[in-house]
Amino acid sequence: MIRSPFLFLLIVLFVFSCTEKTSVHIDDANIKEGAFKLREKGIAQLQEKNFNSAFYSFNKSKIAYEKIKDSANIVYNLIQMASIQQINGDYYGSKETLTEALPFIKKKDIYSASINNFFGIADKELALYEDAIANYKEAIKDCTDSISKQSPLNNIAVVYINQKKYDKAIRVLESILNKKNLDSILSPKSKSRVIDNLGFAYFKTEKYDKGLLFMNESLEQRIKTDDVYGSIESYLHLAEYYSKKDAKKSNEYAKRAYDIATKFNSIDERLRALSFLISNGSEVKYGQKYVFLNDSIIKIRNNFKNKFAKIKYDSKKEKDENQKLRLEKAENELSLQKAKYQRIFFIIGIISLFLLLIYLRKFYQNRNRVEKIKTAYNTETRIAKDIHDGLANDVFHAITYTQTQPLTNENNKENLLQKLDDIYSRVRGISRENNDINTGPNYPNYLKEMLSTYNSPQTNVIINSIEKINWDSVEDLKKIAIQRVLHELMVNMKKHSEASIVVIKFESSSNTLFINYSDNGKGCEKSKIIKNGLQNMEIRILAIKGTITFETEPDKGFKVKITMPK
Repeated sequence: MIRSPFLFLLIVLFVFSCTEKTSVHIDDANIKEGAFKLREKGIAQLQEKNFNSAFYSFNKSKIAYEKIKDSANIVYNLIQMASIQQINGDYYGSKETLTEALPFIKKKDIYSASINNFFGIADKELALYEDAIANYKEAIKDCTDSISKQSPLNNIAVVYINQKKYDKAIRVLESILNKKNLDSILSPKSKSRVIDNLGFAYFKTEKYDKGLLFMNESLEQRIKTDDVYGSIESYLHLAEYYSKKDAKKSNEYAKRAYDIATKFNSIDERLRALSFLISNGSEVKYGQKYVFLNDSIIKIRNNFKNKFAKIKYDSKKEKDENQKLRLEKAENELSLQKAKYQRIFFIIGIISLFLLLIYLRKFYQNRNRVEKIKTAYNTETRIAKDIHDGLANDVFHAITYTQTQPLTNENNKENLLQKLDDIYSRVRGISRENNDINTGPNYPNYLKEMLSTYNSPQTNVIINSIEKINWDSVEDLKKIAIQRVLHELMVNMKKHSEASIVVIKFESSSNTLFINYSDNGKGCEKSKIIKNGLQNMEIRILAIKGTITFETEPDKGFKVKITMPK
């Protein structure tokens, strides 16, 4: 018989979910007034960039409007919540929030167009380009006037640029600029954005003079209209334009973009500017800044995503608790035993998500079913995705399962245990990925332990000469870069190579450290190597004055050579 405290909580929730509902009188006027005040409070907090507080206020307002079935305001609050999630890099979370709004919207209105446009933005940032274009086109269909169609049109062109379909992007952008009464359709800022994108697309099709003309025109307009934030994109495009022609000039534009992005606390643009400065061979400090900013923004965004999920989770629990309380007051014939369980339910209801995770841990320690998790640090953005995909929503799904399925059935019980096992696995994986790297005397042991976790019956990981390296002579920043890069290599191997043997060899001279990685996996053509993860590795190694090379061919394995000064 299972005696887990967490399962006991689920059983209690299941019991009370079966109680008969009673109608409760609600003062609609008071609820509407309170919901409106919460919505206005959220707007003010968003303008002040207090994202957690704004998200909380919009969520509370949404819940209040649900009580009086005010669809328009429910959708408005959900759109604001999704926009806050996108500002903070939680694109999967924003799609989930937007999906909540779908049952409340009507076709051909401002909200349906806005929701499809936000879906498109999320898919674009997640590199789901075809889905992004489809959503932008749906947004255009739902737009009720010519002015509102221009933003999704421009967004479609940006996706084409990301797909390197520059001719398609040019046709879309030129169709916007060739419209009659253009100045009445586009604001100065929107017009500058379209012109800049058009110039960048021309540049990518090797029409350099024409591209430069448009990009300079856009920058001049942005300066003239005091569009300081918009000028960041102009400077970044010009930095890329001159990167192959005039490194000094490219650096000047990149520094301008970096300075303005720093003023606006725009981390993504700062990272893009730093990547140009690094590529152009600027000072090492820029590489160090890149690594520091990149690691910091991942932690900050992970924190935001955890808080967003917890706000929604706690609100759901509070809503359920209030409903149970009303049922308790309405039903005077509850037995003494059921009343006792209800008190337990209300006490448990205020326990945070972290305590639930502790219950999960205790459950599996007692059951002796804990397995060593082999999750990896894939990239900083994938960590953010794992955090959101795994925790709050899966807990909700497990609770819902207990509410809808009889736990006396053995199959249902096993299914529940599997769900809990999945949740627990995600928690341990996320914890490992976010741990700080120990760069002290035990660094080689921790590094070897991390690499050894990828040993399996299918894959033999061989680690050579790690103990022969004088790690005390290696700087902490370089130790961190080594562990991050090797972690990403092992994740890539696990997911893609199907290797049976992996060899990682460490060598050193008086001033240089050498790391050779090789596996006998399926390999691939160099032209088809996925660049995102490899680019992160390259930037990390370049930032510490090292070099990294990749050698691979189909069916001939994968090799990586890393060289760096101590």
